[in-house]
Amino acid sequence: MFLIKQANAYQKTIIYSRDVGYFSTHAFSGVELGFHPYLVYAMSFIIFGGASQIVFLQLLSGGASSLVAVASVGIINSRHLLYGAVLSEYLEKLSFIKKLLISYVVVDQGFAESNKFFKKNRSEEFLHYHLIGTGCTMWVCWQIATLSGIVLGSFVPEELGLKFAIPLTFIAIVVQDLKKLDHVIVMITCGLSSLLFFDAPFKSYIIISPIIALFVAALLLRLKK
Repeated sequence: MFLIKQANAYQKTIIYSRDVGYFSTHAFSGVELGFHPYLVYAMSFIIFGGASQIVFLQLLSGGASSLVAVASVGIINSRHLLYGAVLSEYLEKLSFIKKLLISYVVVDQGFAESNKFFKKNRSEEFLHYHLIGTGCTMWVCWQIATLSGIVLGSFVPEELGLKFAIPLTFIAIVVQDLKKLDHVIVMITCGLSSLLFFDAPFKSYIIISPIIALFVAALLLRLKK
């Protein structure tokens, strides 16, 4: 029975894995921006995070310091602290090494599916295999998408202007949130803050503006309550 449930989770994760198609954008855009293909592919092993990889490449290509680039990636990935807090009650019996290894393959889609499974099957043994399965499925799809992007990036002519693919990707992500007024307010706040602090040293406006936007988002949530 556990294996059947596991197989269903893998099927859902494979469906979610269609989303990594747009993450191949970071690969061919990275090549287009002048980064070596080996470096672009290594990022999929080390960072293993779509938005993080795209932001990292965009910042470095735009002249931002390594400190700002790394700090920005850290802020984007800070949501994994919440993931870890939620999953800790289900994985408390595992050793520290096993938890460390599993944390590498925890991504948004895998967490979403495994968390739903954990809530419905608290009494099941070996729950962590469900998390490993979803994470590894995403990892394989991720590497395939990265390789595809690198190959495409080496063949597509420069005249197509693929450097614009990165901001275009983010526009596609945030455009669906324009339907909600509070989201629009936070976006405008972030945009205005980035313009206001654009001349900050080390291009730190990239970190300052989202922090200000987060405070505004927290204030809006309080007002809604």
